[in-house]
Amino acid sequence: MIDEKNPDAVRGGNERARRLSAEERTAIARRAAYSRWANEGKEPPVLAEYGSPDRPLKLGTVEIPCYVLPGEIRVLAQRGLQSGIGLSEGGGRTGARKIVDLLVFLARKGIDIKDLVARVNSPIRFIPPHGGNPADGYDCEILPDICAVIIEAGRLAKLHPRQRHLAARCAMLQHIFAKLGLHALIDEATGYQEFRPRDALARIIERYVAKEIRPWVRTFPATFYKEIFRLNQWEYYENCGRPGVVGKWTDNIVYKRLAPGVREKLREIIPRDEKGRLKNKLFQGLTEQYGYLKLQEHLTAVTMLLKYAPDWPTFMDRLDNEFPQWGKPMRLPFPEKDFASPQV
Repeated sequence: MIDEKNPDAVRGGNERARRLSAEERTAIARRAAYSRWANEGKEPPVLAEYGSPDRPLKLGTVEIPCYVLPGEIRVLAQRGLQSGIGLSEGGGRTGARKIVDLLVFLARKGIDIKDLVARVNSPIRFIPPHGGNPADGYDCEILPDICAVIIEAGRLAKLHPRQRHLAARCAMLQHIFAKLGLHALIDEATGYQEFRPRDALARIIERYVAKEIRPWVRTFPATFYKEIFRLNQWEYYENCGRPGVVGKWTDNIVYKRLAPGVREKLREIIPRDEKGRLKNKLFQGLTEQYGYLKLQEHLTAVTMLLKYAPDWPTFMDRLDNEFPQWGKPMRLPFPEKDFASPQV
């Protein structure tokens, strides 16, 4: 440590600092901060690997600072998340507190907010790659979950008149990242797409697809098929048979939109009989702790789309907007005047 009472030591310290590069000065300051946090018994923040405040995540007119942390954890800055969903930044409350207040309000209105309060109250402390003060952020997966809750509250007319703009904002955000993929948008914004592992797709498939075929359990709710029948004006009753085309539609509605490469891998691992037919259902090849849960989430979402669609063409149009097929070119945003009704 420089003795500030010694002029020669002060001059020597200043000269040393002048010769250091900006990166070296940042590294020294960071080491000092980490040492101070350790002495105070605090857990040091994580150093982000990619990202810059000058390159935020852009979702239409909304911009949210984003970063990639070690372990490929993509985070959204807390203040950016708050303003991104339409909450004002004034009022003297932090981003976390404002979001929590909104969630608690919705819970009192009977909206299922799941575990979002706990997640909002547990931000990730990190330092941006360029240095500076630590910041709070959230795993990017919290954004779709918050949007889904606010959209549902808007649909059920549970939002206060001053909050209704939140549902419109969240619907716009959901429309964008459902089409383009939130991870891909963050990777592009941070520049991580140039450095992410080449086996990223293989890792996604590994999380979804099990090593062994799981026992069959009832998975697709009766409501899923009941709504398909309703939209096609077919009579539905318990244990009624399903036209063969329903299987093709289920493949399209569910497996082609679940995650990239998963459908193909499932069809590869499921054994076939002598006629080439699959011996098991595709969902029996999903991992119990991840893939199967994601399937259940997807089924819940598409069943809601079915339930609130007035006809089959409208449902398919909304499905393509909310859950586009992986690997299929996105539709241009031109209105379609004529829809062909499905034929059996």
